[in-house]
Amino acid sequence: MIKERIHTIKPEIMEIFEHLHQHPEVSWKEFQTSDYLTQFLQKNGGRVRTLNHTGIVAEMGEGSPVVAVRADMDALWQEVNGQFQANHSCGHDAHMAMVCGVLLILQKFSSLPPGTVRFLFQPAEEKGTGALKMVEDGVVDDVDYLYGVHLRPELELGDGFAAPAILHGAACFVKGRIRSDDAHGARPHLGANAIEVGATFVSLLNNIHLNPMLPYSVKMTSFHAGGESANIIPGSATFSIDMRSQSNEGMEKLVSKVFEIASSLEKLFGVDIEMETGANVAAAEVHPEAQAFMEKGILNVLGIDALQPPLVSTGGDDFHFYTIKRPHLKATMLGLGCGLAPGLHHPNMTFNKDALLNGVHILSETVLETLKEGKGKRGRQHVD
Repeated sequence: MIKERIHTIKPEIMEIFEHLHQHPEVSWKEFQTSDYLTQFLQKNGGRVRTLNHTGIVAEMGEGSPVVAVRADMDALWQEVNGQFQANHSCGHDAHMAMVCGVLLILQKFSSLPPGTVRFLFQPAEEKGTGALKMVEDGVVDDVDYLYGVHLRPELELGDGFAAPAILHGAACFVKGRIRSDDAHGARPHLGANAIEVGATFVSLLNNIHLNPMLPYSVKMTSFHAGGESANIIPGSATFSIDMRSQSNEGMEKLVSKVFEIASSLEKLFGVDIEMETGANVAAAEVHPEAQAFMEKGILNVLGIDALQPPLVSTGGDDFHFYTIKRPHLKATMLGLGCGLAPGLHHPNMTFNKDALLNGVHILSETVLETLKEGKGKRGRQHVD
């Protein structure tokens, strides 16, 4: 039944995608995107609740269980054909179009199984801060099941295939500054050389060892010190550090070791090292029950030959902050093969637009399966 309905709404799904693709907006500035989606949701029977930012919540149905579907809204700021601009090279335009498609499909049912379907349109995924703000707003406090979706590159998942979970890794980015006084090149004993501090920092980062069975990495990705004068020993420098781990526990250990190294270098060289954590993305926490419902959705739409195992990705997504902050949530993210090339975040990324229909169909089937078989639970304990 859904298959026939998918084809009737295909023109509208494609229209939504093209509009969003042609009007990209960067993190926390998704104003036109928010207005467009709000009008669409209200027009199609969604009970819309706007927030004190660009995020949107819409609902249909009532009672338990509460099943939520999340789409990210923001675009990247990057150089495209020689010009810097907002650009949907991560597929968020596709994610929004698919979630809108789910609402269109469910809205066509004369009656749905008991329960509430909630549609979450979340800003600022690329900043790693949007999900945390939505959690703070309480939009998932009473949610039982949470589903997301992300297009996957062709090299990771072929067109026409799908995975019931994406096992993203954790990522943490630190910016720092080394502070000391400059010294004359002829008198190195009168100051600390920030370049030497940085070189020692890099060496010690390379000596961090965690469990080798756990994928992880830590590296300095930028370092700036000194000026045009070759006879001045720079006392100050700025730097950035990129950390990755496939588990949240591993990330905690990495961060702790990096800050311990900085503290030791302060004492060794007699300098001040200031460090500030920027974007911080959690590793995936997938619930087996949610994954099982997503598997059913994929099987119902694409069949057993197209069902792939959960994807392990070193990339990150702030979707997983929902489950970190609200452990009661049963969540997973659909990995959708769509012929995406050359890759995510490439300024000229393209994919097979017909795969949007597969995504709408799978998510709709998953939501219906969850409403029919899922159980809601009340009186949860929240962890901040």
